[in-house]
Amino acid sequence: MQLSDDFIQYTRQLFGSERFERFMQALDEELPVSIRLNPKRFSHAEYEALSSQLTRVPWCQNGFYLPTRPNFTFDPLLHAGCYYVQEASSMFLDEVLRQHLPSLTTDGGLQTTDRLQTKDYRALKCLDLCAAPGGKSTLMRSVLPENSVLYSNEPMHKRASVLLENVEKWGYENHFVTNLYPKDYRKSKMKFDVILCDVPCSGEGMFRKDSNAASEWSTQNVEKCWQLQREIVADAWQCLADGGLLIYSTCTFNTKENEENVRWIMEELGAEVLPVATKSEWGITGSLLEGFNEPVYRFIPGYTRGEGLFMAVLRKGSVGSVNENDVAFRESRNNSKGKVPTLERLNGDAASVQCPIVDLDYAQAIAYLRGEAITLPAETPRGIVNVSFMGHILGQVKNIGSRANNLYPKEWRIKTTHVPQQYEPVICSI
Repeated sequence: MQLSDDFIQYTRQLFGSERFERFMQALDEELPVSIRLNPKRFSHAEYEALSSQLTRVPWCQNGFYLPTRPNFTFDPLLHAGCYYVQEASSMFLDEVLRQHLPSLTTDGGLQTTDRLQTKDYRALKCLDLCAAPGGKSTLMRSVLPENSVLYSNEPMHKRASVLLENVEKWGYENHFVTNLYPKDYRKSKMKFDVILCDVPCSGEGMFRKDSNAASEWSTQNVEKCWQLQREIVADAWQCLADGGLLIYSTCTFNTKENEENVRWIMEELGAEVLPVATKSEWGITGSLLEGFNEPVYRFIPGYTRGEGLFMAVLRKGSVGSVNENDVAFRESRNNSKGKVPTLERLNGDAASVQCPIVDLDYAQAIAYLRGEAITLPAETPRGIVNVSFMGHILGQVKNIGSRANNLYPKEWRIKTTHVPQQYEPVICSI
């Protein structure tokens, strides 16, 4: 891999020679493959049976490593929202949320539960400000207490469409997608308990995964990024309720976009940096900025089994004042779109629609996902029918008897021409 001389010089000095050499060696190693299961799609027994066959990502309860990288495109269970293909380091958000959400949802007397899906926890109002393609958003919605609301935002329209697809397939209620700029949220005057700022960055942590990230890196881009990141955080901070949490993350290594921005948030915005309990065997690296010893978390290939990530948890103001007299929250519960326009969901969760269900074999499922008309059994009722694969809903068709017209959204369809002759499941069948 060809890396910029400026990047090599800076990162060697930042990491130290030993850590840098180990990092460089990791860039030539095989990329780890990981997925995150959707517990909503399985019964408890099914989930336990399935997870026992996989190697767990240690900082994410629903995250698992795969031994090899399969052809995800042609797995109907992916399209059914049974799992999400997500880089393992970014799943650290799961550990962060499970440790810190109880401080927002209770008086501190309860301990973190497996899923936080219990009525003992108060519903939260949350925002993922830079959410596409949706990995961290779908993780966040899976962990939030029951009846919480999550707004997932993406300023770029094309990327927002991808985000909408992934949110729709994940299938959780009270999860809305917006296509706005951070300043639009600031102007809305909405207040949130938790805001995730996974800000645009120079992408140093993705060199192994994306060769374009390495070729596009420059010191000028780093300078541009840290300034944009501060603009985004400044807007987000005005949307954060007192006592609320801002989770700041990048997929880069340099201190300008990481520790120096966290220090700026502390000094200029008055944030308190909160610790996250970790284990030494996870291989997470702390602050690399001289004189800055706040708890921050850096994932470096070669030390952690994943790609590059930086994350910090910051609290605004005092605990106990979250959402007090929050009119915007009450309005959003009565009118789920709150004060900002959301993108329209295309089908809703097909599994919640009371229609007949027909389970397809693999060839039929792929034909359906490619947008083709299919033929259902003769006894199938006419009209709208849910079609599934291995019991998991894929979408809907309109059965007219001789054929079933495809209602799968055009923008979601599989467009590649080569189709495997045999189904090799990504996750073991139960």
